[in-house]
Amino acid sequence: MIMKVKSHKNRQMVLSKQITTKEPVKGVLMSYTLTDLRIPLSYEVSLTPITNYGTGNTVTRTIQYSEHQVCGFEDIRICGFTQDRSDVFDWTRQNHLTQNPKRSVNTGPDTDRSGTKEGFYMYIETSRPRQAGDRARLLSPLYNVTAARGPTGTNRTPYCVSFYYNMNGKHIGTLNVLMRVKSIAIVDSAVWTLSGHQGPEWRKADAELYPSGPFQVVFEGIRGNGFEGDIAIDDVSVTKGKCKQKDSVDKTAVLSGTHQSLHLLPVIVQLLGTICVTFLLR
Repeated sequence: MIMKVKSHKNRQMVLSKQITTKEPVKGVLMSYTLTDLRIPLSYEVSLTPITNYGTGNTVTRTIQYSEHQVCGFEDIRICGFTQDRSDVFDWTRQNHLTQNPKRSVNTGPDTDRSGTKEGFYMYIETSRPRQAGDRARLLSPLYNVTAARGPTGTNRTPYCVSFYYNMNGKHIGTLNVLMRVKSIAIVDSAVWTLSGHQGPEWRKADAELYPSGPFQVVFEGIRGNGFEGDIAIDDVSVTKGKCKQKDSVDKTAVLSGTHQSLHLLPVIVQLLGTICVTFLLR
């Protein structure tokens, strides 16, 4: 794979190198971390695959820094979130207009958090063939934390995960939020959990993370004892710093997921000037 990075403003070449990745598997995300990029500059990243038959088509994307990172799942690529390949079933993207007319009416939300018929959200479908205890995990993009330092007295920078959830139904199981840290081994740590029927409204939740290295946020939905147990999430944000008090102004707002095929998926530019590029071979 040949990677080239240019400054978007003056077109100056920042990086041009051949990168080595693991043996590619069709449909499986691959990643490569770029460091020492300047904030708040924008960059143009190009990837060219190298095959046994020569070089393939180049894909180019512009990466623009933004402190505002909220994902409403409006784009089909869901902001770079991915399904966990080791779970039992998947989360589903849906809005009011795409709902199955034969769906269970006493569970799940009718619309997304904004209340519009066109707005999307992610949910777990708990009808057959799902069984009690089945798990579905949705993984965020990789947030690349390096030598960051937190407040006085700590050695880790806090991050705040904010999201809206809907847990409506008499068979609601459990919604867990996990922090998955990537080091020598992958370690999942629970940071938030809730079980049981919470009413038909969308409710907001916050969870603070203190990662020791590059991390992902994992939303884990666990099926309860019956089919009226759909769990949904919407408007997910990951912000550097501690979670704000409920009466303070919320300045977070969209992890853009509007990119077209190699697919260079949306990337996250961290405040440390480091990005993790994810791409998908098809």
